[in-house]
Amino acid sequence: MSKQILILPGDGIGPEIMAEAVKVLELANDKYSLGFELSHDVIGGAAIDKHGVPLADETLARARAADAVLLGAVGGPKWDTIERDIRPERGLLKIRAQLGLFGNLRPAILYPQLADASSLKAEIVAGLDILIVRELTGGIYFGAPRGVRELENGERQAYDTLPYSETEIRRIARVGFDMARVRGKKLCSVDKANVLASSQLWREVVEQVAKDYPDVELSHMYVDNAAMQLVRAPKQFDVIVTDNLFGDILSDEASMLTGSIGMLPSASLDADNKGMYEPCHGSAPDIAGKGIANPLATILSVSMMLRYSFNLQDAADAIEKAVSLVLDQGLRTGDIWSAGCTKVGTQEMGDAVVAALRNL
Repeated sequence: MSKQILILPGDGIGPEIMAEAVKVLELANDKYSLGFELSHDVIGGAAIDKHGVPLADETLARARAADAVLLGAVGGPKWDTIERDIRPERGLLKIRAQLGLFGNLRPAILYPQLADASSLKAEIVAGLDILIVRELTGGIYFGAPRGVRELENGERQAYDTLPYSETEIRRIARVGFDMARVRGKKLCSVDKANVLASSQLWREVVEQVAKDYPDVELSHMYVDNAAMQLVRAPKQFDVIVTDNLFGDILSDEASMLTGSIGMLPSASLDADNKGMYEPCHGSAPDIAGKGIANPLATILSVSMMLRYSFNLQDAADAIEKAVSLVLDQGLRTGDIWSAGCTKVGTQEMGDAVVAALRNL
């Protein structure tokens, strides 16, 4: 029986990087006889242009029917002035929520070939391998009530709500502990329990879950300190578990340790490991259409898809090895370029990964 993968390129550089990732996926499909069938649809600004909404009902239905979703990026200045509830980003939030993709895995791995591209000294980041586990369907991005109201003095006041239930915290904590168990057996839970009621419950529930994982060392850290420690001594971390807002910020910070956010893939999983896979970066409208975007994060997202949703470890390993071999060749897109390397464009980088994978 074939496995269905829905491709959603999105906006900005999304179609460019997705084209390269699809080439790698199609080669892996043929090389390893994986039996994938690929279909394409639109999301974000592209969906607004076509359907008037950032995620059409028929697209959501196709995503539900698929075995996995591969997504590029959404958003851009073209849609910044439209009604907030139908902006491109709302389509991304909706598909995450409707598919129940509560567990977001964001690895921050420094390839040794890119040590000079990191914003920190090589000795601080050499060998870096962190996994950030972000709760993805709760918290302040989805909380209600929210809005803008007028105070008695006529001034406008904006407000958002940061709710978390015990169930939401417990299930993401288990993802964090499970990941730590097969890695370095260290889990750092990041919160703001000295200020936020939601974080106080978060810490309490994580402590309860920890009793089921006596082999995993649990620590807690306030988010402001965690942000500082990530740039002071990042290798102290193995797995970090945190809420939606903090995970969004910390994973972007961690990306700079690896040389570029263009190197960071991600997986968003439901309770059965059905997932949506996408690079951590945005649509980068300033470079869209120039053929210079780094496709490696999207290509590595394909590897995560094979690993987590389909348990195809050999094919996943091969794609990651192909990326490493291309870096060994000194090929670099502009975001990771350094003296002595060869600067290439989006398509050239994708072609190089395809060639390396073909020769493995």
